[in-house]
Amino acid sequence: MHASYPIKMKRRKFISRTFWSLCGITGLYTWQIEPMWLEFVKRKMPIENLPDNLIGKTLMQISDIHVGYGVDSNYIIESFMKAQKFNPDFVPYTGDYVSYIDPEQFSQLEEVLKQAVKGKIATVGILGNHDYGNNWADQSVADKITRQLNKNGIRVLNNKQKEYEGLNFIGLDDYWGLNFTPEKVMNRLDLSKSNIVLCHNPDVCDLKIWNGYRGWILSGHTHGGQCKPPFLNPPMLPVKNKKYSSGEIDLGDGRMLYINRALGHLLQVRFNVRPEITIFELEKNRKD
Repeated sequence: MHASYPIKMKRRKFISRTFWSLCGITGLYTWQIEPMWLEFVKRKMPIENLPDNLIGKTLMQISDIHVGYGVDSNYIIESFMKAQKFNPDFVPYTGDYVSYIDPEQFSQLEEVLKQAVKGKIATVGILGNHDYGNNWADQSVADKITRQLNKNGIRVLNNKQKEYEGLNFIGLDDYWGLNFTPEKVMNRLDLSKSNIVLCHNPDVCDLKIWNGYRGWILSGHTHGGQCKPPFLNPPMLPVKNKKYSSGEIDLGDGRMLYINRALGHLLQVRFNVRPEITIFELEKNRKD
């Protein structure tokens, strides 16, 4: 009995040390590796009424950059430089360009936008809730960011639409912001066009604003929850409808939602939810 006691103590120490070592390795991974381990996700995008000249063109969605004190600007710039090598035809940005704390974010954003990814045909964007400053309620912050985006070649569609070579982008302003008036553009919806809706917060999909729209909705906002246990849903999502986590979701009425997992982050921690830039290849809808 006495001889087995040291063996049991050694076993307990080994298990304890192994446990804490694994915790340390996991913590380092979630803090220093996965938040900057960018994934380029490739998807097909079948679109109704797509003109023949756009078949095979590429559309790159970039979302939730979150420039600010919590995200290394060099990581964002390096990600943009990697993305530029894909030479996309269309680039929509789906909101949250900054994590606003103070006016320093304007200069930080300006530095990042110098390397922004541009589409050969068009580059458009919408605002997210963080682009409205503190409590999503500062119009001056949204106005300043809008001017910066437009100046750097990202055309902001705030409840507006713009067509480029037969592809019509419909931009909704942010659901939590000060100017969410989707009826301004959705009431003028032309179903005969090849349409794509940009909508930062996917909860908007459950509102009665869509006026018979059939097609793709590109969103962000959730970051995929940033941390996700294997085989389980993310425990925390900033949406009312918890099925709106990430990826492709068929809404069952002709609308297809895609939720980008975000390039940036609010807190520098990710587990099983890598940052994402999405590359879609345009093709005709099989029903056409």
